[in-house]
Amino acid sequence: MHQQGSLMTPLLGDFFCQCRSAETHPGVDPGGGGGHAAGDPSSAYPPEPVTPGQSEHPCDICGGPEQEHRLKVLFQVLDVNGDGGICVNDLTIGLKKLGVHRTEHELMKIVKAGDKDLDGQLDFEEFVHYLRDHEKKLRLVFKSLDKKNDGRIDSQEIMQSLRDLGVNISEEQADKILRSMDKNGTMTIDWNEWRDYHLLHPAENIPEIILYWKHSTIFDVGESLLVPDEFTAEEKKTGMWWRHLVAGGGAGAVSRTCTAPLDRLKVLMQVHASKSNSMRITGGFLQMIKEGGVRSLWRGNGINVIKIAPESAIKFMAYEQIKRLIGSNQETLGIAERLVAGSLAGVIAQSSIYPMEVLKTRLALRRTGQYSGIVHCAKHIFQKEGAAAFYKGYVPNMLGIIPYAGIDLAVYETLKNSWLQRFATDSADPGVFVLLACGTTSSTCGQLASYPLALVRTRMQAQATIKSGPQMTMTGLFKHIIRTEGPTGLYRGLAPNFMKVIPSVSISYVVYEHLKITLGVQSK
Repeated sequence: MHQQGSLMTPLLGDFFCQCRSAETHPGVDPGGGGGHAAGDPSSAYPPEPVTPGQSEHPCDICGGPEQEHRLKVLFQVLDVNGDGGICVNDLTIGLKKLGVHRTEHELMKIVKAGDKDLDGQLDFEEFVHYLRDHEKKLRLVFKSLDKKNDGRIDSQEIMQSLRDLGVNISEEQADKILRSMDKNGTMTIDWNEWRDYHLLHPAENIPEIILYWKHSTIFDVGESLLVPDEFTAEEKKTGMWWRHLVAGGGAGAVSRTCTAPLDRLKVLMQVHASKSNSMRITGGFLQMIKEGGVRSLWRGNGINVIKIAPESAIKFMAYEQIKRLIGSNQETLGIAERLVAGSLAGVIAQSSIYPMEVLKTRLALRRTGQYSGIVHCAKHIFQKEGAAAFYKGYVPNMLGIIPYAGIDLAVYETLKNSWLQRFATDSADPGVFVLLACGTTSSTCGQLASYPLALVRTRMQAQATIKSGPQMTMTGLFKHIIRTEGPTGLYRGLAPNFMKVIPSVSISYVVYEHLKITLGVQSK
């Protein structure tokens, strides 16, 4: 927390109404100062939407002419050089005029967060959009910290909120922080004081959102290329992080086992299906059962489950170390930083367990009686093909991490932020349906983008099992598939792959929630 003299002057405080965005709640009473008596706790929160039949008033922050004028005046104050854009230097000088002091790093984060066209500054539209979005998040945080639900935060609630962030402070320190935000001397902070203090302060580390929007830990769709979830400082300190990972691993094991027949069918179609050998879903299942019985549907599942634990542990540890190397002094990273750190962590984890990926493919493709188990398969590959065989398909697998993780993260964050802006009022908890829908959609998009690389990886892993088949490189395989099967050949096995997404996500979520209870994971 930063000490500052006059904090937000009345000029800045007057710019923002307390009502919800009209985009979210049309017909909201802005409360213009006459809706509540002074000191009424309910006045600390934005009013609820009006019921049908009530008179409607325009929401100032969403386009009222007076508010539009005030925002323009504020923009002009901060646009020190008058070039129509607010850069870091403008913010430094302009905010000092308003009695607000921020570090250069904080101001850079503000510009970066609102700069949609990446020109290094905020134009008026970007400035307004940033303030609206930021105020929405601040409202969620304020309500989550207001434990007594009286519309005010006192020193005890400040101590608890910082404890949730992993910071323990004394009551004297809490009082000092409170006085820095308290403008009217009541030794409590209402919504106006909280908003005015934080509005032009980059607050990205919102534990409430981190807690409710875990993604890669909860959902297992058979691929482990997602960017790891963030954990709050409190979760790391209390050891809740490893309980989450164990619950996620157990959920993944159950989910993969339940959908293993579809996964094996996908592998068979990726390797053996072609224009001349058009393998269908029903025919594929019948062929597997005819060749090896019902149990053969689960070939390769054992190693697929075993590799969950080492991969998850290595990825999490690598992710935390890379975050430190990036040098971020924030508890959580921005989206771009998360993508870089998550992709690198994925490369490290996949490199460590990649021989298990090759074994999974070979075991899924094996004929009845070919191998007695995982160890026998590994020995056979090593003796016949050498150690290099355990890294066949490594390059396309690593290349697939970037489109998979990048698109999944981008889609998930977009859906999450869209929900938070439109529907979040008292809590960042989206509920089961929204969480499942967002996770399923983003994972599906990620898989679709990286699928050709996944198919080429699987074929390279399996090349030695095809008698008299050519041993091709990654680019050679791409050219061969497009020449002989056309672009659709790069999507063989896509149907069973997508068929298992919804059951995989649903099963892993249900099992995860039950294991959380068993392991004593605290839920807010």
